[in-house]
Amino acid sequence: MAGQWRKWMILAASVWIQAFTGTNFDFSSYSSDLKSVLGISQVQLNYLSMASDMGKAFGWCSGVSLNYFPLWVVMFVAALMGFLGYGLQWLSIQGQISLPYFQVFLLCLLAGCSISWFNTVCYVLCIKNFPDNRPLALSLSISFNGVSAALYNLIVNTINSSDHTLYLLLDAIIPLVASVIVLVPILQQPLPEALSRDATHHDSIIFLKLFILAAFTGIYLLVLNSVQSSESVASGAILAGAIFLLILIVVTTGIDYSRERAGRTIHSSIHLGQSSFSSVHPEDLDIQKVLVGVEASRSHFTGNSYDSKEKQVFMKDCLPVQGEEHSARLLICRLDFWLYYLTYFCGGTIGIVYSNNIGQIAQSLGYGSEISSFVSLYSACSFIGRLLSAAPDFLKDKVYYPRTGWLVLALVPTPIAFLLLFSSGSKTALSAATAFIGLSSGFMVSAAVSITSELFGPKSVGINHNIIVTNIPLGSLLYGFLAALLYEASIGSSNNLALIDGSMVCMGRECYIETFGWWSFISMFGVASSSLLFLRTRAVYSLERSRNWM
Repeated sequence: MAGQWRKWMILAASVWIQAFTGTNFDFSSYSSDLKSVLGISQVQLNYLSMASDMGKAFGWCSGVSLNYFPLWVVMFVAALMGFLGYGLQWLSIQGQISLPYFQVFLLCLLAGCSISWFNTVCYVLCIKNFPDNRPLALSLSISFNGVSAALYNLIVNTINSSDHTLYLLLDAIIPLVASVIVLVPILQQPLPEALSRDATHHDSIIFLKLFILAAFTGIYLLVLNSVQSSESVASGAILAGAIFLLILIVVTTGIDYSRERAGRTIHSSIHLGQSSFSSVHPEDLDIQKVLVGVEASRSHFTGNSYDSKEKQVFMKDCLPVQGEEHSARLLICRLDFWLYYLTYFCGGTIGIVYSNNIGQIAQSLGYGSEISSFVSLYSACSFIGRLLSAAPDFLKDKVYYPRTGWLVLALVPTPIAFLLLFSSGSKTALSAATAFIGLSSGFMVSAAVSITSELFGPKSVGINHNIIVTNIPLGSLLYGFLAALLYEASIGSSNNLALIDGSMVCMGRECYIETFGWWSFISMFGVASSSLLFLRTRAVYSLERSRNWM
């Protein structure tokens, strides 16, 4: 029973880690200052953004490290990388030290590694401690990564709203402090325990309460960030409320679990006498599952819907079962992996690249004074989108739909948002598009970990998911470089220019209108890839559902 209590404390620790380590969202808040201090072009600034994302390409190292070192060691390595990566950038931008461009590039890369390592720690914590409710634990934990920008914005406004370089200092210090705070529950990890069906159901109820509280937290930050002033007192009050809500997550699980503990003990005792009766069934049940699997496979792959040669070719080499462990070599040989990779590359990644460019986009459209508001809007909507990724798990008994199918629906708003920006440069259009992209990208980022574990195995997720997210630095390079080139071309041909903080800035819709057109087309390709992935994997999800219902 004590082990069950500790696992909830570990979930709370994972939530706190995610809430304060989503530091990549802050790049847009200080990117203009960085560009001015270093005296670099938009293309060079894009390379720094890409370097931060490139850190995810080395995220697999964290998965390998966990095979040799304890979780807390990997967590503090992540904190140290962030402390050095962001801290030295802050000293450079403050003029305390002088760093050439290439060294700043390496520091951005180191900071990006830090984020990826923190994420891996949280993934492993959730998967190990919640094997029966793994998707819910992952969705809840990853969701809070989306509130980081809003929290950091509140902290900066509380200290000094005019100093955007504070973001770098906070990015260096706060994750390290958060790691120290959550060290105790991580050191006291419980041994994995098999739960009864009633216990699993009870855990699901606790998760539902936590998701309701998390949704309230997201709405709280979304609404109050949009109406807050730059006064430190107002921002401090809102920040205090947000911290209280984070603490309430710990309190809620403690109160709820303590209240139900006696009842669950009595209930378990009643069922203990029935265990000898139920213990004779597992082997027969396994046989039934195999038979159901065979019938399901036949109905999906030899039925009328797949009679044509074209469809048989398309469905060739589909995943045989859900959750089969894949080595890295087997992973890259799967067509489903590459469809999934393209889906993330053209869907979730393009939303991340957009978030890195919000500052420059808002500045060009004439809303430079409201960059922090747009960053906070994206952050809050990303948080809500991540929470919505748990919908398949809460609705599975009433409205069943494969998680890959939900992914298709979640990616649809992204091309719509870019088309909206292509057609209008108004503040309303920018706000609506930012919200749509935040929701869509947030859903993708959160659901992706569960999809990776379901399609390619939960035990290998620490390495396999970090292989999949290598598309983020590639997308950051490709999409960001495209945007930067078009932006620089607009500076050369536009008559509407402004000199801001010593840098020449392109003003007007024409600065990014071609970029929005290209991004819209690319995101449509992401929707198409996700649709193909859904068609190829829905049989596997149906098979797994049939097994669970036995």
